[in-house]
Amino acid sequence: MVKTYKNIGYIMAILVPLSIVAFYKTYFGQFPEFEEGVSALSHSTTSVFDHVHVFFAFLWILLLIVQPILIGCGKTNLHKIIGKISYVAFPLLVLSSLPLIYRILHADHAMLAYLPISDIVLLVLFYSLAIYNKKNTAKHMRYMIGTAAVFLGPIFGRLGPYVYHLHPKIMNNIKFVIIYILFLGLIYLDRKYGRDFKPYLVIVVAMVLKQILFNALL
Repeated sequence: MVKTYKNIGYIMAILVPLSIVAFYKTYFGQFPEFEEGVSALSHSTTSVFDHVHVFFAFLWILLLIVQPILIGCGKTNLHKIIGKISYVAFPLLVLSSLPLIYRILHADHAMLAYLPISDIVLLVLFYSLAIYNKKNTAKHMRYMIGTAAVFLGPIFGRLGPYVYHLHPKIMNNIKFVIIYILFLGLIYLDRKYGRDFKPYLVIVVAMVLKQILFNALL
């Protein structure tokens, strides 16, 4: 693995505390009763579908953390074996989102369903490109980093209103700016050292399109 990316798994680990803080009011802080009806977007009570979705979301984050660490440690065979879990975990992550989208569509503001739907579209796109390029470690890794960026959407969407008391639209646009800064930085480093940065361009263009539609629809 390129030295610049050797510790990317440890950097991915920041998604764990960010998720806990962002979803504390609507999920983790309600443990174990889950009695408050404050599920984000649909404002309904927490259901078994929420628990299933959280399980697979955290499983995916765990894979994002562990897999690059294994590559960095030279555990390529174990990386491939654990990677096969994603063939099951990823479809189940997507499927676990469908009941939540259905619930939002039948809530007061159905257009808010754009948020999880667009996240799923980008997850499928980046994951598909990562698997298509699985024999090209550099491209594979970059597209997997793209799936991690998608997780910043729901995280920032909760940090805004529940932690910083900002309007979700403002916080989501802040999220896009942060994503652009991060990926433009990665593009700069790849260009500087003569590496293929095209996957990052794909990710940035996809994010720009998502932001345009976000501001147009919501």
